[in-house]
Amino acid sequence: MANSMTGFGRAASGENSNRNFMVEIKSVNHRFLDINVKMPKSLFSLEDKIRKLISEKLSRGKVDVFITYKNYNKSDLEASLNSNLADSYIKCLQELQERYNIKNDISTSLIARFPDVIYTEEKEENMDEIWNEISSAMNNSLIMLKEMREREGEKLKADIITKCKDIEKDVNSIKHLSEKVVVNYKNKLTERLAELLGNIPVDENRISLELAIFADRASIDEELTRLYSHIDQLVNTLNVSEPIGRKLDFIVQEMNREANTIASKSSDLEITNFALNIKNNIEKIREQIQNIE
Repeated sequence: MANSMTGFGRAASGENSNRNFMVEIKSVNHRFLDINVKMPKSLFSLEDKIRKLISEKLSRGKVDVFITYKNYNKSDLEASLNSNLADSYIKCLQELQERYNIKNDISTSLIARFPDVIYTEEKEENMDEIWNEISSAMNNSLIMLKEMREREGEKLKADIITKCKDIEKDVNSIKHLSEKVVVNYKNKLTERLAELLGNIPVDENRISLELAIFADRASIDEELTRLYSHIDQLVNTLNVSEPIGRKLDFIVQEMNREANTIASKSSDLEITNFALNIKNNIEKIREQIQNIE
């Protein structure tokens, strides 16, 4: 199946009213599977699980994952005392009192107002529960992304099949013209010799040898046969239910190789033009295939 590598999916967790995870996944074409994850530091321990989950669903593409986290549970915060820092503040205040002989008005409220003496931190959360919520949102997001990639892939498939039909028409035209190449060459050669030699007899054996050499050099039967075969392989591969991008890329390279050979062997302008049309369509197919998984 021709799946595009371009897609987008978004989903949120809704199981726990105290917190919410939003997962966004977007992908574009890439030779391999390249996963980039952006998320809060508190979730870094889950990165390997996130990568593994994506790897099970996708095989190619540059995949960017964005996870945002909102915690509505205030009880997850707790205040803590930095006793060492408080001791240092008190020591400094006592030194000020002794050095400058000023009133000692040290109080709890005064010390508490100093920076970082009392600070808040999040309680350690249950990462198994968090993973259950994130994985659910990720699965829903991946479903949306894959559906978009499938829809885009169907459009690419239809366009490629249309171009394959155009290529096949040109191959048919080349095959028809190639059957007359040797005959046309013989007629031109005979006319040219008649102009040059006039009534002087011509050695028919030499002409036959020249025609045999030309026919062997100009023969494109093998190239045409392989082109027909590659077209069939390309169309059939589009219906395979697995990642096919690399295989399609190889087939298109082989098609281009055969078209180049036909163009280089051709001494007929029409055949050359049809070969150039084929190369043009092959290049368009190659560009489309770059985005197929």
